[in-house]
Amino acid sequence: MPFVSADLDLTLVMEDDRTLRVPSTLLYSPENPYAVTAVFRTADGDVTWVFGRDLLDDGLIEPAGEGDVTVWPAVENGRAVVCLALASPAGSALLQLDAGALRVFLDESYELVEMGHESEHLDIDAALAELLGDAPMR
Repeated sequence: MPFVSADLDLTLVMEDDRTLRVPSTLLYSPENPYAVTAVFRTADGDVTWVFGRDLLDDGLIEPAGEGDVTVWPAVENGRAVVCLALASPAGSALLQLDAGALRVFLDESYELVEMGHESEHLDIDAALAELLGDAPMR
């Protein structure tokens, strides 16, 4: 099945305003048409998060999200970036990524599955079987 991926360098912004480059990969597959998977490669191993594709798209234009994931546009050193704030019980992180690179990735994902047509790519029977552990109905 076709998919879209982009290898990007994100910037981790630390509390003392130091930054650290975080090699990352964004992945999109029609098998999970509403989601984008981000794999952040760290010294302690890969960290994977899954975001709503629409959340990332909205965050290119205006602040979006609440709770564990928020996204918003910004300008850093004269270039357009998207800020991605992540929170979990293990801690929190503020990452920045190039807005143009995110736009290209999302546009390529829309070539596979147009916005608003995600439900046409869902296999409801398979999702229910997975959710129910493929247990027979009684």
